[in-house]
Amino acid sequence: MPIAGKFITFEGGEGAGKSTQLTRLAERLRTSGAGVLSLREPGGTPFGEKMRDVLKQPGSAIQPAAEALLFAACRAQLVTDVIAPALAAGQAVLCDRFIDSTVAYQSGGRGLERTLVESANRLACGAVRPDLTILLDLDPSRGLGRASVRDHGQPDRFEVLGADFHRKVRDLYHALAKEEPARFFVVDAARPPEEVEQEIWHEIARRFR
Repeated sequence: MPIAGKFITFEGGEGAGKSTQLTRLAERLRTSGAGVLSLREPGGTPFGEKMRDVLKQPGSAIQPAAEALLFAACRAQLVTDVIAPALAAGQAVLCDRFIDSTVAYQSGGRGLERTLVESANRLACGAVRPDLTILLDLDPSRGLGRASVRDHGQPDRFEVLGADFHRKVRDLYHALAKEEPARFFVVDAARPPEEVEQEIWHEIARRFR
């Protein structure tokens, strides 16, 4: 499977199963002989991991514009230090969240002007863009319930936001997928993880055969 040098991102709301499906795909790709690098946002660099604690910490008072810029700063570091070199070296890179999360959450959810958020993304990423974005689509009420169980009832800054916020996030994800159907692959994440995994694998095989 010619997956070398491909960049695949996983997107979706809280509790949609992004980290689970990324891990499962990475394992299957490695079994097939591919070199795979798995990442998460924010994170993946020392700077990004420090900012992850700030951005996810419940009770942190961060203005929406500052929040968007912090995500962009983490992304710029990750792209320059990790993603671009890995792709150039022929690795397949899988990332839990990327540019679309910032648009969906900070523009859709927070209400920031989308063009400004996208400008910050362009500055952070340069020419690096995902070859495929897997959108795990799930009703926010169900996703937040999953997240609560996962986090043992200790939600982060985003999980505590109201249902209206998360509906807006989901709506903008849907809009992004309609705008770029060639890049997005939308998956019903309400089904058992094994079914979701198999559907993603079939799409990977179809796209990169």
